[in-house]
Amino acid sequence: MLSNYSISNEEKERLFHLQLVKYGVKYEKAAKVAQLMVSKRLDNLTDQEQQLVTEACQEWFKAKKRCNNIDSSCK
Repeated sequence: MLSNYSISNEEKERLFHLQLVKYGVKYEKAAKVAQLMVSKRLDNLTDQEQQLVTEACQEWFKAKKRCNNIDSSCK
């Protein structure tokens, strides 16, 4: 079911940052990546920004996958 409300970019940024940090991405890196994810279109990132986002998302994915395999309470 689709919801009829939206959240602000500021709130989206906080949520991205929280999830990245929760799964092991360093605080400062997570903050930059979260900001990039809400402030720019992802197809308009510079090569350096794209690399940063890719690295952070890979770190997040690996840690989340590992956590889910170890213990379902990590969610």
